[in-house]
Amino acid sequence: MLAESYPLYLGGRAHCPNLDLEVYDKYTGELATRVPLAGPDLIEAGIAAAHASRAAMASLPAWKRKEVLLHCARRFAERRDELALALCIEAGKPIRDARGEVSRLIDTFQVAAEESVRMVGEVLPLDISARAEGYSGMWKRVPLGPLSFISPFNFPLNLAAHKIAPAIAVGCPFVLKPASMTPVGALLIGSVLAETDLPEGSFSILPARRDGADLFTTDERLKLLSFTGSPEVGWALKARAGKKKVVLELGGNAACIVDADADLDDAVARIVVGAFYQSGQSCIGVQRILVHQSVYPAFKDCLLAATAVLETGDPRQETTFVGPMISEAEAVRVQRWVDEACALGARLLCGGQREGALLSPTLLEDVPRSAAVYCREVFGPVALLSPFADFDDALDEVNDSDFGLQAGVFTRDLYKARRAWDRLEVGGVVIGDIPSWRVDHMPYGGVKDSGLGREGLRYAMEDMSEIRLMVVRTPPAER
Repeated sequence: MLAESYPLYLGGRAHCPNLDLEVYDKYTGELATRVPLAGPDLIEAGIAAAHASRAAMASLPAWKRKEVLLHCARRFAERRDELALALCIEAGKPIRDARGEVSRLIDTFQVAAEESVRMVGEVLPLDISARAEGYSGMWKRVPLGPLSFISPFNFPLNLAAHKIAPAIAVGCPFVLKPASMTPVGALLIGSVLAETDLPEGSFSILPARRDGADLFTTDERLKLLSFTGSPEVGWALKARAGKKKVVLELGGNAACIVDADADLDDAVARIVVGAFYQSGQSCIGVQRILVHQSVYPAFKDCLLAATAVLETGDPRQETTFVGPMISEAEAVRVQRWVDEACALGARLLCGGQREGALLSPTLLEDVPRSAAVYCREVFGPVALLSPFADFDDALDEVNDSDFGLQAGVFTRDLYKARRAWDRLEVGGVVIGDIPSWRVDHMPYGGVKDSGLGREGLRYAMEDMSEIRLMVVRTPPAER
């Protein structure tokens, strides 16, 4: 069970001005806990605290930043079961997946601790012509300043961690707005941060409604906005963010190619995970499956058999693979998209049934490219099957999308793998596995409507810092 309530964190300290935000168990629909809801005054106070602490955070020695991050990793490991249960309840995440996300949370802070002492610069020779003789240069990275973070509901721990951990590693204060449907994970991270000796005011974690969080985007004291969520919201925020840097990790309708030479059993085993884990609520979940026509019938039969045995239901049960979606309204939307695709000529191979927020794992084939379930981000347990005859045509079909986050390619042909890497318009190409695969220190992000910038600790730290150059002139008499 969750605690009856949790505080928010304002300027690094627990604060409970109200308990106005109700958090529900996504499987039972029952009230699980209550947390404070931050209004404009509290958000303003959090931003002011971050702004006031910018010098103290910037001057924090690297070894102290490392110690803070390592403390967090240790405490998350000690509280592993508590964190996993919170995910299971507030997000409806099956308990095995919840434990996996806690492991990734720990990894993210551990890697950030390592990177915090690797903020290297460069000596830059400047004497490239006669006029620059006697000049030398060097540059280093310095913290950008106060940062603004908005994290999503689907990975309440680790996607918040991918903002918080690099900010601490580089020496930037921050304010974070977690998703209002799943705020507990971020608040538990805040409870651990509050145990450390970070400078006063250096962090605030403030649950807020979307319409009450305008300052996270528009306040000019904030030097970067990092948002993870839907494309519609992300691009609208960017348009209003003013002069600050903006990093967007948005949606996708990720594709997976299965070529004729692939190990079909292996491909099926991985694609079932990619399509249906997290109830399909992942921006790199497998949505489009392109299979070479010579192996298409065999692959389809195997995939249907593997999908049929997936257990849907209570996320607390060890055997549950597909839990509830984040809300019944979202499940209704996805079911409607499936029905619309079938009305346009698609064939329902399995699934499509809904009970409340639970939607059974669904496979479709012959889906028109105009259907929402094909060209938009489903963000639910639905995948589409289609055959291809030519590998290059399959690459073109993957690129026929407004999105470009990651893609998976099952092939044993090195040259095809390289061609996919060269031609696919995505942020990452995963060979021999699903686009859903991610390890937390790699550069992760997309192109087109999938966003701007890259997460992954070192790459996020680059966005959260800026280069400061020093030029030294040696007078002729001293040369």
